[in-house]
Amino acid sequence: MTRPRLALYQPDIPQNAGAILRLAACLSVAVDVVEPCGFLWDEKRMRRAGMDYVGLVDVTRHTSWDTFRESSRQQGRRLVLLTTKASERLDRFTFSPDDIIMVGRESAGVPDAVADAADGRVRIPLAPAARSLNVALAAAIAMAEALRQLDDFPREVSP
Repeated sequence: MTRPRLALYQPDIPQNAGAILRLAACLSVAVDVVEPCGFLWDEKRMRRAGMDYVGLVDVTRHTSWDTFRESSRQQGRRLVLLTTKASERLDRFTFSPDDIIMVGRESAGVPDAVADAADGRVRIPLAPAARSLNVALAAAIAMAEALRQLDDFPREVSP
C-alpha cells in the first residue's frame, strides 16, 4: 500500500531532523533525506535528537537533489513542497497516497529550481504578523492533514 512520505531538503538543524524522524516513527511514514546535510548525520546525533524512535523509521538518504528527484519519479510519486511562498493553502490542497511532502532548510528553504520542480506548493495559513513555523512543526501539520484526508492514520490497538 502506498503512503505519503516526508522529505527533508538538506536539513541544517539536527534537533529538527530528529523531531521529524520521531514524527515519522509515530505516524509510520518513511523519510527521504536529500543531502548534503548541514551537520554530520550519524547514529549518535540522530538518536540524541530523535530519541529511541529513530530505529523505527524507514529513512532513505539521497546524495543529491538529482538522485532524489530521479528516485521519486521512478516510483511515480508527486512532490509537494511546503513553502511560505506558495499561493495554495494546505487546507485547500488535495493529497494523494503517493505524495512526498518536502520541507526545506530552516535557514534558506529550497532553491528556486527545487521549488519549480515541485508538483504542488502549499503553505500553512498563519496569522498576519507571523513569518513561518519551525520546520518540524510544519512537517507535522502537513502530514497530519494528508493522513486525515486519506483516512490513513496508524491503526491503534484498543486500550
